[in-house]
Amino acid sequence: MTDPLKLAYSNLLSPAGLNENQLQRVLHQLLGKGVDSGDLYFQSVRHESWALEDGIVKEGSYHHHQGVGIRAISGEKTGFAYSDDIQISLLEQAANAAKSIAFHGQNKKINLTPLTLKPQKLYISDSPLTSFTEDEKINLLKKIDHHARAADPRITHVMASLSGSHEIILILNAQGNFFADVRPLIRLDVRVIAEKNQIRETGYAGGGGRYKYSYFLEENRWEHYTNEAVHQALLNLDAIPAPAGTLPVVLGPGWPGILLHEAVGHGLEGDFNRKKSSAFSGRLGQRVAAPGCTVIDDGTIANRRGSLSIDDEGTPTQHTVLIENGILKGYMQDLLNAQLMQMQATGNGRRESYAHIPLPRMTNTYMLPGPYDPEEIIRSVKKGIYAVNFAGGQVDITSGKFVFSANVAYLIEDGKITTPIKGATLIGNGPDVLTRVSMIGNDLQLDTGMGTCGKDGQSIPVGVGQPTIKIDSLTVGGTN
Repeated sequence: MTDPLKLAYSNLLSPAGLNENQLQRVLHQLLGKGVDSGDLYFQSVRHESWALEDGIVKEGSYHHHQGVGIRAISGEKTGFAYSDDIQISLLEQAANAAKSIAFHGQNKKINLTPLTLKPQKLYISDSPLTSFTEDEKINLLKKIDHHARAADPRITHVMASLSGSHEIILILNAQGNFFADVRPLIRLDVRVIAEKNQIRETGYAGGGGRYKYSYFLEENRWEHYTNEAVHQALLNLDAIPAPAGTLPVVLGPGWPGILLHEAVGHGLEGDFNRKKSSAFSGRLGQRVAAPGCTVIDDGTIANRRGSLSIDDEGTPTQHTVLIENGILKGYMQDLLNAQLMQMQATGNGRRESYAHIPLPRMTNTYMLPGPYDPEEIIRSVKKGIYAVNFAGGQVDITSGKFVFSANVAYLIEDGKITTPIKGATLIGNGPDVLTRVSMIGNDLQLDTGMGTCGKDGQSIPVGVGQPTIKIDSLTVGGTN
């Protein structure tokens, strides 16, 4: 197994003729008078993407970018500068720039002390980009196209894309310690369009994680994704308009955890709570959800899309209990917000790239299972909605209000799942919706590995999950 630190040195420092002593001098320069803490963050990313549309290769791209971001912290103020080129003179310039931004009339002193936990090795160090030949990558996409079209004559368009990246990071923290991580990531997306009587509907599925491309061949995952996309599109061809009103809603397992991520997860990130802009601010120890609701953020699950051996500050990721049996237990913290709130860092300091500062962000966020059989949950509903998949949503962190669009949903009538519906939107309030959870299934699932989270202009890979849950009443916006 390749040592991440050796790989980081050989890829990031050696080509630029840099050594540890030079970086320690830059760090000393950064941490001069008036600067409490800081770090140097080096990153190299190799990324490729292949796209097939209606049997024709539309895209085959490869990118390699690298650089360094330098952060200086003085009190609550952060100075940040970055360079797309890794050279000692540019590092010194960036250090001076970050230092001058941070040091400006700050009085409160802080010390970002990293955790001493030993990081876990959660994924391979090998690059997925070289795990398949070009022909193998294109043939996989062609197999998806053929399989989708053969499934039903109503499938008129097929789009499939395969992407992978190999990321190497190196961090030098304020204590003069080096940390490194090597992160593979792959993703396969399938989108189809079905047509009938001049009606067009779209189906989408996909997945991935921190694997080689052969992951998609194992257990015929590519075929499962394709079948799911076809099923969604054909289902919605015959779906009726969704009803509107206040109804019981049952959320299916797995990807519907995106509602939990958006409506609740963001509100439990440390910066929003430090600034008291979250609906959960100041509520530690209070009941914020129904009994039985336990919400976890866990960056330590092997090979998951949202998992990291260390976060982007060098802190090992953790299994963090956010809500336990309905009681708010903690927040997700990076080093800065943890120190300012006098709490423990949780390994949630994440950044999109070397050109961004770290923020407290989610990794894999999910709800633990409960005691109920999913069929029992469905039987308990006389008239309601069963939502299986979501296309997207929006949430206001301060108020907790959210709106989500369900792209696969059904009516529940007299305890049975019946007619597929389309055009359903779920409208509610994050802190309120968890108090309305009355039944939690025993069928916890994590999503297939396709989540991307945006915050303050930064996008990062994440995971979500949940068991089947019943929400006693939720506002449903529909067209019927």
